[in-house]
Amino acid sequence: MLSKLKKISLGNWILIGMLLGLIVGLLLNFYVTDPFIKDIVLMNNVFYLGGNLFIKLMKMLVVPLVFFSIVVGVASISDIRTIGSIGGTTILIYLITTALAVTIALIIGMYIQPGAGLHMSDIGGASNLTMNQTMTDTILNLVPDNPFSSLATGDMLPVIIFGLLIGIILAKLREETETFNKIFTEGNKIMMEMTSIVMKFAPIGVFCLMAKTFGGLGFDGILPLGKYFVCVLIGLAIQGFVVYPSLLVLFTRLNPIKFFKRFFSVMFFAFSSSTSNATIPLNMEKLHEMGVSRDVSSFTIPLGATINMDGTAIMQGVAVMFAAQAYGIDLGTSALLTVIFTAVMASVGTAGVPSVGLVTLTMVFNSVGLPVQAIGVIFGIDHILDMFRTAINVTGDAICTIIVSFRNKAIDLDIYKGDKPPEEEKHIM
Repeated sequence: MLSKLKKISLGNWILIGMLLGLIVGLLLNFYVTDPFIKDIVLMNNVFYLGGNLFIKLMKMLVVPLVFFSIVVGVASISDIRTIGSIGGTTILIYLITTALAVTIALIIGMYIQPGAGLHMSDIGGASNLTMNQTMTDTILNLVPDNPFSSLATGDMLPVIIFGLLIGIILAKLREETETFNKIFTEGNKIMMEMTSIVMKFAPIGVFCLMAKTFGGLGFDGILPLGKYFVCVLIGLAIQGFVVYPSLLVLFTRLNPIKFFKRFFSVMFFAFSSSTSNATIPLNMEKLHEMGVSRDVSSFTIPLGATINMDGTAIMQGVAVMFAAQAYGIDLGTSALLTVIFTAVMASVGTAGVPSVGLVTLTMVFNSVGLPVQAIGVIFGIDHILDMFRTAINVTGDAICTIIVSFRNKAIDLDIYKGDKPPEEEKHIM
């Protein structure tokens, strides 16, 4: 029995925690009438403690995790200067597609309004607030007055900018700052391991958060959660099967149907594994079979697994609208622009491992003052969505690689069209 339980994946345990929390919450809502047991013992103590302890653990992670990840990520791509336009074009396309992804997600969230009717302010939180500021203030707030103060208070936009600057300088002074670079690299490994440890408590945290939420809301909370799920899937479908094919046709005039027919196996592997990193070798091999130079894909695919997280950006954009609507918070234009910028930067600092996007979602929420408790409501269904968005992430990496290869004459079009088999290519770099 214990051996069978140990074989259950963390994602499935989180899903089990969500379902049990939902059931327990509904049972409390409809069948437990004793206020001492329901409210004092369970809702306001057991579930409150378990849920908020998990939230605090996640908040504890977010600042050092994102800071170390961004510094290491930027510092590690210093060799793009040696490959000229390939590096610059790749990064630009990745950032543009991620910005498009989160913009699409925000529009979908505004139109469908997944959080409307949830009224989470009734069970604790803020309502009737407006998160807005002038564009001038938004730009000025990007630069920290005191970076250590920003790190201490969790003011994420200045932390991101400070991390980017350090990463750039480490990349420039690589040989002179090897010790400092190593400190950040090892710090990043420590934070990733700490994230893995904290995530092991996710099923318990999700159970407590769901039980407390639905113990106060009842069946009224199920429909918004379903709408959130549908919104994310719609955003992923638009990004994967409208935006990417359109970019492929626009920049290369190549047939996207041929791409999807040959790339489906990679998408399925990414879907089943929920990790972009594990899909890197298969992605590179499939692109080689399509005629893409290994010299290009060996750079663009690992880089994409690190900084190109369009699926994660879509989830974060929808989650922002879900939380804002659930708490009755009106996000102004500058706040939405802040979400786009922060989500793009969060994708740069998101490792290609399962569900880590939910940790950086805390950063996106903090950037516009949204209550992070809303993350607990969507946490339970994230494992399923993570499978879909990982498939979209690796598809975006491949499409962008083909575009870059086409622009740099590093793809054999006859192989792509299926007119001849793949062959060993000459190195272009």
